[in-house]
Parts: sequence; structure tokens; C-alpha cells
Amino acid sequence: MFRQASSDARPGDLVAVYDKDGERFGTAFYNPRSKIALRMITHDDREIDETFFREVLTRAVSLRRDELRLDDVSSAYRVFHSEGDGLSGLIVDRYDDVLSIQVFSYGAYRQLETIVPILHELCGTTKERIQVDSHVASLEGFAASVEGTEGLRNVRIRENGVRFAVNFESGHKTGFFCDQRDNRARLATLVRGKSVLDLCCYTGGFSLVARVAGNAGEVTGVDLDEKAVDQARHNANLNQTRVRWVHADAFSYARQMAQNDRQWDVVISDPAKLIASRDEEKFEEGRRKYQDLNRLALALVAPGGLFLTCSCSGLVSMDAFEQWVIYSAHRQGRRLQIIERTGASPDHPVLSNCLESRYLKAIWARVF
Repeated sequence: MFRQASSDARPGDLVAVYDKDGERFGTAFYNPRSKIALRMITHDDREIDETFFREVLTRAVSLRRDELRLDDVSSAYRVFHSEGDGLSGLIVDRYDDVLSIQVFSYGAYRQLETIVPILHELCGTTKERIQVDSHVASLEGFAASVEGTEGLRNVRIRENGVRFAVNFESGHKTGFFCDQRDNRARLATLVRGKSVLDLCCYTGGFSLVARVAGNAGEVTGVDLDEKAVDQARHNANLNQTRVRWVHADAFSYARQMAQNDRQWDVVISDPAKLIASRDEEKFEEGRRKYQDLNRLALALVAPGGLFLTCSCSGLVSMDAFEQWVIYSAHRQGRRLQIIERTGASPDHPVLSNCLESRYLKAIWARVF
């Protein structure tokens, strides 16, 4: 879509952008090596300086601390959500005294010397961990790295009265999934005295909230990642509670439990992203995995029980995901009474001109 770029424009530069009539369109991070060569920052001609970044970051932190008042319920939340807060390629989660930062664009990476001190000032934090995924780095054309406070490996957080340890060295993404905070709190109101199965439990978010905050009678958490299961076990010890942790593939475990005629009052399915590409073959492979996992999980829900199924694949719409879940249920001869459709917690806002960043989908249903 480019007619031309200035010969002196370099990867990661802030550049002025003009439309086909020569009128100023705004300012963007520029990177001709990236699949996203222009990441728009503004749609005016204002100067992008420290004052600009302070305004953007102050607006983002104020949403979390002053309006949503997240400090009252958790010491872990998303401070900055990329396009949703106005800077494409920058993700920042706060974990107590630590800022866990993921960078997805070279342009954002080059501004960290300005951004990080401002965020510490606004959040009252003192430590940071900066991570650049190797795949992203290869696409953006700069070196992958892990930077930040020396010796920082883990931190303890609280969420609605439940304690977790976040391990930065073995954790996925920024270390913990803050996007499910409100869904975890909702689940806690629905599980008192019930048996709960948490498929793809990671470090025990849903499992422990169900057991500690929800007073569930019996909880089983299953995950293929051995390090995640070890961390989940450690988190259960932090809360002085007992959960049955199983190191297993969720698909295989569900098949085995179905053969054993085992069922639970509440079943949660929250796998990692199964669709990460628009490639038709890979998309279809992911769709089949979602349908298979939901079909297997639904077989484990006791009649009249609750099923919570999630997808974090941004390339899949809520309506499409719902249809896949319904298809899986009907193949099992089950019917769903859909109660609610939810998404990410509000510290993961979506900008009106970037609706495709609304990635998390959660469907709540009773199963008959």
C-alpha cells in the first residue's frame, strides 16, 4: 500500500505518514522488514516526544488504578494493552512491584528508555522484566532478548484473596493470565461444594480460585506443561489448600476419563492459542482441535452441570467459536443452555479502530 518511503527512513523510526493526496495522515512506527510496516501512533501532526508518551501512559494507568480501581482486588493487572491503549506492539503487566513487559515491534522497543521510567513513576513499581519473543524479533528484524532488573526470577501476587507465585523464567507470555481475572471471579460464585475439572490449568488460576474463593468441594487441574503443573502445586501450597494436579495431555486425559465414565459438576476448558495463522490449512487444523477438545470436555460434564470453554485465538470470532462448541455438543448428543458470553477483563481494552484485538472468548453453559 506504499507509494514510496523516504530514503532516510530506518526500521523502528517514527515517521510522518501522508495520504495519496499528500495530506498529513499521522505518525507511525515504521519497519519495512515487518509484516506490519506501519503502526499508526497518531492521526494528527503533533510531535511524538516524552510529553506525548507521558500523556498516553498516564491515561492507561489511570484507567486501571483510578477508574477500575484494580489495586483493591489484585496486585496483578494489565497496565498497557498495545493498540487498545494507543501504542502498537507494547504489552505491560504489573505484578506487585514488577513490570513485566513484552515488546512486539521494533518501534516500541526503541522507545523503552522513555516509557519504562514513566510507567514506574505512575505505578509505584521499581523492577522490570523486558522480553522480546524470538519469533517476533525475527519478523521485526532485531535481536531477541530478556532484559531488566538483574536476578529477577519470580514474584508473588494476590487476586481476590488468592495468592499466586509468578515465575518469569518458565512462565508463558508475561508470566500470568490477567485477562481471565473477572472470569475466575465469576466462576467462584458458581462452584460451592461442587466437583471441578480444569483442563489446561496452566499454573492453577481457575483451579485455585474455585477451591479457595469458591469453596469447591473437589478440584482437579490438568496440564501438559510439567513446569506449569509444578508451579500450580506450589501455588496450592501458598494457599494451604489441596488440589489434585495431573501432568497429562488434556485430549488424552479427557478420553481416558470418558472411558472410565467419570464426570464432574463443573468443567473448564482453557487451552493455549490453537489458531495462530490465517493459512487455510493451519486454521482448519486449529478448528478441528477446538472442536475435538470441546467434544471430549463436554462428555465429562455431569447432566445439568456447568461448562466454561475459552479461546484466546484472536483470528476466531465469538460467533464462530460458539458454533464450534455447539457442533461439538450436538455430536455428543448433548444440548447447551448458554448462560453468558464473556471476554477479557476490562484492563484489556479494545480500540474502536482495531476490533480484531478482541481476542479472548468465554462461553458459559449448562449441559443436558
